[in-house]
Amino acid sequence: MADPSTYRPKPGEIPTNPGVYRFRDHEGRVIYVGKAKNLRSRLSNYFQDLSALHPRTQTMVTTASAVEWTIVGTEVEALALEYTWIKEFEPRFNVKLKDDKSYPFLMVTMSEEVPRAQVMRGSKKAGNRYFGPFGHAWAIRETLDLLLRVFPIRTCSAGVYNRAKRSGRPCLLGYIDKCSAPCVERITLEKHRELAEDFCSFMEGDTGRFIRNIEDRMKAAAKDLDFETAARMRDDITALKRALEKNAVVLSDATDADIFGIYGDDLEAAVQVFHVRGGRIRGQRGWVVEKVEDISDEQLVDRLIQQVYAQEIPFEELTRDQQHERRNAVPREVLVPILPEDVEDATQWLTQLRGSAVSVRIPQRGEKAELAKTVLANAEQALKLHRSRRSSDLTSRSQALREIQEALDLDSAPLRIECYDVSHNQGTYQSASMVVFEDGMAKKNQYRVFNVRGPEGEGARDDTAAMYEVITRRFKRYLKDQDSASQEELILSSGEITEDDDATLARDPHRFAYAPSLVIVDGGQPQVAAAARALSDLGIDDVALCGLAKRLEEIWLPDDDYPVILRRSSEGLYLMQRLRDEAHRFAITAHRKRRSKGMIVSELDAIPGLGPAKAANLLKHFGSLKKLKAASIEEIAAVKGYALPSATKLHAQLHPGTPASEA
Repeated sequence: MADPSTYRPKPGEIPTNPGVYRFRDHEGRVIYVGKAKNLRSRLSNYFQDLSALHPRTQTMVTTASAVEWTIVGTEVEALALEYTWIKEFEPRFNVKLKDDKSYPFLMVTMSEEVPRAQVMRGSKKAGNRYFGPFGHAWAIRETLDLLLRVFPIRTCSAGVYNRAKRSGRPCLLGYIDKCSAPCVERITLEKHRELAEDFCSFMEGDTGRFIRNIEDRMKAAAKDLDFETAARMRDDITALKRALEKNAVVLSDATDADIFGIYGDDLEAAVQVFHVRGGRIRGQRGWVVEKVEDISDEQLVDRLIQQVYAQEIPFEELTRDQQHERRNAVPREVLVPILPEDVEDATQWLTQLRGSAVSVRIPQRGEKAELAKTVLANAEQALKLHRSRRSSDLTSRSQALREIQEALDLDSAPLRIECYDVSHNQGTYQSASMVVFEDGMAKKNQYRVFNVRGPEGEGARDDTAAMYEVITRRFKRYLKDQDSASQEELILSSGEITEDDDATLARDPHRFAYAPSLVIVDGGQPQVAAAARALSDLGIDDVALCGLAKRLEEIWLPDDDYPVILRRSSEGLYLMQRLRDEAHRFAITAHRKRRSKGMIVSELDAIPGLGPAKAANLLKHFGSLKKLKAASIEEIAAVKGYALPSATKLHAQLHPGTPASEA
């Protein structure tokens, strides 16, 4: 625990300009990021008497070993830089928004030559159009199924599309008129893109013109006594209206707005937002916020707006389609229960992101105030549900870490644990995994895979040699980042950051720069001894080590003749088993990928004249080596870069001993 007075800058050193500051711990890891209108005034608050600080702030300043800052021109710039640093460093003492689920979106891949409508989750890609988020994937599929009757755009995967294109026959959706079948040129690519644009316009709320257009066509068909066409138009109108009924009008002024509701206490808060576009609710989303820093409601709303809407590319640099997507993502109105701490800065920042005026305000009366009450009720229910699911989990994680600390006689609870496992197939394709848990939860973005090379580059002689190599490589990287005395001195000294300093000091939080509190290896005494020897050879003596053997789930410590036994119902044992099983799963997955890739590459590499580019082209076209072998000469000749003579030669090389007449 550090004394804040040891790294406190002199008052005269801190400027009074607006800026962004960050606290670092003794390993140089960024643990907190904040912004200030006046850096001197804000930072002075952290270095007052500890008893006057909030308990969470006390913990942060005593964990830190240095504070540094960057001056910016305006408070809006500070807002943007603060978001960038929080995203880059993931500080443990900053409030984080955690989705209570992975929400599905309806995506139209306008970036592709033949746009496709599909359900997706996860991060968005530039150039595509997104609608939602929806509460359930089935809600998207129901809506999409209704709209395909009027807007029959492609929904099939690339594999299905390419197969239909090669065979000249559309898939089932093409036969039942729920796809316009661009794969067989039933519609031109230009017309299909126009159809996709119309679909997107309808989803964005421009519904009236499509219904009016179909009604006019229905009346014209009835006037011409073409009752079959008129009946089909009538059914199309019914389908569109049913799709609209799923999103009832909630705001009669047809506005675009995001309406937020926040419900919580000093420790946690649930956030819900209704995305209203064209007066209709187009999506709903929720987060649970753990208040790991001392933060007011106004500051929480400020952070919420920052993390929900932040975009890295300025509006002026976007293409026309991307600007349209940005305006859909950042609405005209942001309705919040409490105004953010810096409402003028937030409004100006959102206006810059959207490219047009944005209003941030509290709804006072009418439809918007009533809808805000509904959002708040949803937030209250979300927090109750979250607590009922997580209360036992939070307790059990703390208990598990405490039990591990006591069982292994550690100085403190192991907040960062790394577990290693080795996987191979009779000594071939040796792979090892490193999985990371922090505060008892998996940090999947910090998992790593090692390809075990061995002294001759052909793999290690056994599991213990492989474990020695993996631990050595991991901690050599750690030592390499710790070796630079000048870098360490700069990192752990408080002061202003210049652009050059920041480039030098920047640390990727996903690298091996930080030592774990505990290393677990999958195995017994031999594996533990190999790992201990690797740490000893590197001169590392401040990292705890143990092994978890599968047979009796006993815990082996270095140089101990007898294992530590935890009771079967122990939360500590359960956490270690989860780590071991996760490391095993990750190692097996990596090994299988490497093995399958190696088997394919080795067989194709043996064919004279077949380079990497052509081999990749063949595998991309056919999908697998098995399908390539089953292909005829004519099918191979259809691949880009192959004429009939070269296809005949390749076919003969894939089927040695088979006469060409039988091919």
